[in-house]
Amino acid sequence: MHELAATQQILEIAINKARENQVSRIRRINLVIGDLSSFVDDSIQFSFDILTQNTMAEKALLSIQRIPVELLCKNCKRPFTPHTQPWRCPQCQSIEFDIIKGTEFYLDSIEVDE
Repeated sequence: MHELAATQQILEIAINKARENQVSRIRRINLVIGDLSSFVDDSIQFSFDILTQNTMAEKALLSIQRIPVELLCKNCKRPFTPHTQPWRCPQCQSIEFDIIKGTEFYLDSIEVDE
């Protein structure tokens, strides 16, 4: 369950930033997670609910924005979002590509009481 460790790190970053800015309460934590990451939203939420107890983020909302997969064909250089398996460029049918989006996992922002 790597969601617990990742959520703990995200929470620590948010709390440290809030303390640096002399904030007493975090209202919302906004995460960005790519669809290719192995993180499961429900597991992150479960971990978040446990980890925020008795912290300045207790009862804060957790907002997760999912980023869809986007690939760049190495052959024709066309970006595309795959819709079927195996992934193929819809333009030239190549199976050689680079991942442009979809692996993200980061803390985008926090909303706080002033």
